[in-house]
Amino acid sequence: MESSPRGAGERIIRKRDPQLPPLDGVIVIDKPLLMTSSRVVEIVRRHAQHARTGHAGTLDPLATGVLVLALGRATKSIENLMATEKRYETEIDLSAFTTTDDREGERTEVRIAEPPARARLLEVLQQFVGTHAQTPPAFSAVHIGGRRAYALARSGNATQPPPRAVTLLEATLLDYAFPIVRLALRTGKGFYVRSLARDFGRALGTGGHCASLRRTAVGAFTLEHAYTLDALPHPLDASHLLDD
Repeated sequence: MESSPRGAGERIIRKRDPQLPPLDGVIVIDKPLLMTSSRVVEIVRRHAQHARTGHAGTLDPLATGVLVLALGRATKSIENLMATEKRYETEIDLSAFTTTDDREGERTEVRIAEPPARARLLEVLQQFVGTHAQTPPAFSAVHIGGRRAYALARSGNATQPPPRAVTLLEATLLDYAFPIVRLALRTGKGFYVRSLARDFGRALGTGGHCASLRRTAVGAFTLEHAYTLDALPHPLDASHLLDD
């Protein structure tokens, strides 16, 4: 029987040759700037000779750093991996809000009489430590009525996702030279650093959006475990994988 023609955007997913040895475990990638997490999955899957591959928590294209990928039977542990704490370093720009809560979106400049003092930043930052309600960005992967929020926003039907409980375990002020604040963060599952940037600015009475974001750890997996895509072995074998 003939198969029906595939749509232009449909991809053929090849399966790993069953004669090849199993490839089960975790690999950590240092995701480069401007690349989607799904594109990283595609590249790793090709290097793994089409082993089943999934990521344990997406990173935005403008974010870099630790992207944990599970291969083979380890994909069953993705939910557990996603539930682990994350570590980030971020720069927040207090000069403007944006439509995407990062530097990709349209800016709305905020004029202030005087930059907030470092002591004020520390005071406000500590208000976000702990568990609190956080509204995800309009441009996010949160589902709203069966569609991703970013898909609605891109179609001109931006809908603000409902708030949800998140946890900021630790926040450290690394550097401050207005309008840029550099922070180190330790967070729980589902925390949006872009939302923190926006809400931090609102609490300060300034603007606030994420100017840069680098994830340095997902649970026990850190940048020390990470391959760059340029250094990724091809083909991948079991010696290149970590236990999940």
